[in-house]
Amino acid sequence: MTARERILHAVLRVIGTDGVSGVTNRRVAREAETSLGTLTYHFESQRELLREAMLLFVAEEAARLAALADAHPGTSLAEAAALVERVAVDTRFGHEQIAPLELYIQAGRDPSLRDAAAACFEAYDRIAITVLTRLGVPSPDRLAGPVVALLTGLQLRRLATGEPGPTSIADAVTMLVRE
Repeated sequence: MTARERILHAVLRVIGTDGVSGVTNRRVAREAETSLGTLTYHFESQRELLREAMLLFVAEEAARLAALADAHPGTSLAEAAALVERVAVDTRFGHEQIAPLELYIQAGRDPSLRDAAAACFEAYDRIAITVLTRLGVPSPDRLAGPVVALLTGLQLRRLATGEPGPTSIADAVTMLVRE
């Protein structure tokens, strides 16, 4: 892992622990086990740190999810929904997984982060479109956004309450896609 990547993962851990307000150059450098000079060499501002951390997370997460989708190309809707649920339930909410949720909220406050947030959701939409297309779902482009929003909302609910909710993720995805 490069020094730049170590710094960005450190930013995600700090955000996941203490929110965006916890991100200081000294703290991030300490967490990344690097010098302040190295941090400022790679990143000119806090906004750039936040933006690049968000983009790194989504690039890694999108690659992970795309590989998973590619490993299960010929599934039925029920099998795909069950796989989505298994992935969602198996997702542990460590500091780096909580950080993007904080960053999405920060993008609502800071317009300079909105392009990075949009890129994140576009990556998730592309994966959803790929899976929905393979399933033969009509209008996958139109349905991808609601599927991503449903999954994001259910994961946020699970994080906030510790409970999955009254409907399983597989059932919720199946209901939405069949409608």
